[in-house]
Amino acid sequence: MAERKATITRKTKETQIELTINLDGTGAAEVETGIGFLDHMLDHLAKHSLSDLSVRASGDLQVDDHHTAEDVAICLGEAMTQALGDKAGIARYGSASVPMEETLANVSVDLSGRAAVVYNARFGGDKIGTFDTQLVEEFIRRLAATAGMNVHVNVPYGVNDHHVAEAIFKALAQALRRAKQIDPARGGEVPSTKGAL
Repeated sequence: MAERKATITRKTKETQIELTINLDGTGAAEVETGIGFLDHMLDHLAKHSLSDLSVRASGDLQVDDHHTAEDVAICLGEAMTQALGDKAGIARYGSASVPMEETLANVSVDLSGRAAVVYNARFGGDKIGTFDTQLVEEFIRRLAATAGMNVHVNVPYGVNDHHVAEAIFKALAQALRRAKQIDPARGGEVPSTKGAL
């Protein structure tokens, strides 16, 4: 099987990012975005999806975290698209239900090549530390758009905002782990009646 790995470099007036993903890794992460909470979430994303992830990002954090978080998501989506290639043999779909103390997050993904997001999660406050809670949804929307995938996020209950965000990222990671895995029963075929994704 060919190596499912990709590196993306993005440079704008707002951010500079180099990101590498290996979809067949062990969950190793080396992440430095300048945003502590985002680093924490990306560590979870790598660890629980069994993808190796390296991110080096610098951005206009003197403005706020938005551009950096958004552009990291864009780079991650582009890297996933490249690493997945024609998606031959993958499971394509993945779902996970992850508890985080008093919180439960349910995430389902379809690596369909089409972007769609349904997001049902609420936070009690505007910030987790210095991180804007609305950037969790923004990150997922940008990731889905550039990776060309459906992402459905449902958090039926949760009180602690840190737990809500962490449960979402862990559930997303587990769902991606299932969706990206090679299914031997498919015999290397693309999982679509159209023959392409």
